[in-house]
Amino acid sequence: MPKATNVYNQDSIEVLEGLEPVRRRPGMYIGSTGTKGLNHLIYEIVDNSVDEHLAGFCSEVKVTLGKDGSCTVQDNGRGIPVGLHKKGVPAVRVVLTTLHAGGKFGDGAYKTSGGLHGVGSSAVNALSTWMDVEVSQDGFVHHDHYERGVPTEKLDKDHLLPKLRPTRAHGTKISFLPDETIFEKTRFRESDIKSRLHEIAYLNPGLTIYFKDLREDGQEPRECVFHEEGGISKFVKDLNVSSTALHDPIYFKGQSEDIEVECAIQYTDDFHENALGFCNTIYNSEGGTHLTGFKTALTTILNSYARTIGVLKEKDENFSGTDVRTGLTAIVSVKHPDPRFEGQTKTKLDNPDAAKAVSKVTSEQLELFFDRNLDTLKTVLGQAEKAAKIRKSEEKSRQNLLTKKKFSFDSNGKLANCESKDPKECEIFIVEGNSAGGSAKTARDRYYQAILPIRGKILNVEKASMDKILANEEIRTMIYAFGCGFSEGYGNDFDIAKLRYNKIIIATDADIDGCHIDTLVLTLFYRLMPELIYEGHVYIAMPPLYKVIPSRGGSAKEEYLYDDSALISYRKKHKEGSFKLQRYKGLGEMDADQLWETTMNPETRQLKRVSIDDAAMAAETTSMLMGSDVPIRKEFIYKNANLAELDL
Repeated sequence: MPKATNVYNQDSIEVLEGLEPVRRRPGMYIGSTGTKGLNHLIYEIVDNSVDEHLAGFCSEVKVTLGKDGSCTVQDNGRGIPVGLHKKGVPAVRVVLTTLHAGGKFGDGAYKTSGGLHGVGSSAVNALSTWMDVEVSQDGFVHHDHYERGVPTEKLDKDHLLPKLRPTRAHGTKISFLPDETIFEKTRFRESDIKSRLHEIAYLNPGLTIYFKDLREDGQEPRECVFHEEGGISKFVKDLNVSSTALHDPIYFKGQSEDIEVECAIQYTDDFHENALGFCNTIYNSEGGTHLTGFKTALTTILNSYARTIGVLKEKDENFSGTDVRTGLTAIVSVKHPDPRFEGQTKTKLDNPDAAKAVSKVTSEQLELFFDRNLDTLKTVLGQAEKAAKIRKSEEKSRQNLLTKKKFSFDSNGKLANCESKDPKECEIFIVEGNSAGGSAKTARDRYYQAILPIRGKILNVEKASMDKILANEEIRTMIYAFGCGFSEGYGNDFDIAKLRYNKIIIATDADIDGCHIDTLVLTLFYRLMPELIYEGHVYIAMPPLYKVIPSRGGSAKEEYLYDDSALISYRKKHKEGSFKLQRYKGLGEMDADQLWETTMNPETRQLKRVSIDDAAMAAETTSMLMGSDVPIRKEFIYKNANLAELDL
């Protein structure tokens, strides 16, 4: 037994006071300290303004990204209460400095709310270098200020906030600067924020959201307004803009006990399903009970109609859930008085009564709709019937595929498997071409690293039918290698527990072709095995672009540079002539030692983990960039051409 070096007794017990727990463990409150967590700070403040809108007191929200890296969120709601709290300080200060404090726990101030944990705004305060607050209420602007969660504004003799000026306005204005000692990066990602704000506008047709980005020096501020009178029906149509819709959106709403349910659905000729769940306007990226209730009711009612009108005969088996959701885009939004989420970031709804409410409303409202719209019903059932036939055909093809001669991983010339059988410690590199594959097989640690070379660019699954997808040798090889099956469109046998590798690492050349291969492989994963991405198993290797070789007598040291910005920085610090550059066009140009040191050694390599923060944006972007609608793709390319990195 090793000798204990730490003493554990009564003096070891530490109590974290105030907001210190948030600063010690920020991931517990905002999910991560990366860009996703950084953007989440804005969402927490905006969600409070949306709660004011849901309560009937707010019609406008303004979100501004400042030049100094700060963010300001302003609304015209009632304003956080500024009166003296029983704790002896203004109520607004209690809200912003105390965990689990707010006006959303009782039955009076808010009927429904997205922020029921009472830690949102206080967590933002704790994780900010500074926060500045202005509350317009009772004819005055009341002011407070904080430094890393600690109030610095002096209270007046009555222990209230100072009044800056008279005003006729009402609402709350909160500005904050993320703490660079907490976050890996402190630059907000504009595209993600705009997508989230647009979602909120769809879900709240009476709300107008103004967005402004002031960060680009010397340029006009980027501004846009989000206001969607069409609500979630318009949301569904916009999600399907690059697909062929089979009918107009079906919209319905209803209430079961105290739970309000609102849905919009539309089928397209795509193979993919895109069902998004929201609770109290908060997007639940991992779904939850509301989506479960919707899917169960949809499957039941369509099977019932299929038998009633003779699409399914007595001897036929029912349509599967996958059959009836093939080509479906759906928005399921509930307003719940007491929601329970898995985690502070509210990624999954956990209320059993939400499933019952959504199922009840969906069954009742769809029955009313289909009774009056027989043509639409026949269109939807026709899509399900087509999906069922293809599913059965694909099941036979897949069974034949999987019962063929078993792969010999070490002798088939493709996958060089690792020795370990423990998935937790194993990783597989998907490399481009036999040359890189040969180097990687020599460089790897055979115990836990597997190598799978693929030949050039794989099939674009966004445009292909399942029979062509399964007939593609490179894709079949990956399905075999991963061991967890796939679940897309007509198949549903994916099991993440059977995954053979904890890390799936895409390692391609650092050029345009390599980026294209990355995109094709990621499209495959997103459409056939999305859980690989959602569960954090997919990575992209970052091989270097250059190797610095010191000239004779020069002061430069041998090192690797991973991008052009690193090269520019290096040249500023070293004299020309003191070094030579070796440009790597592909992994195959590296010898085994170089490949191990730069790309495969866990101690020295750089990996980017692939994640999906916004399922709606991911689905829309994948369909736009990889689908068949050329004009929309051209428009995107022209609009974003200035952001492209050219391989010179």
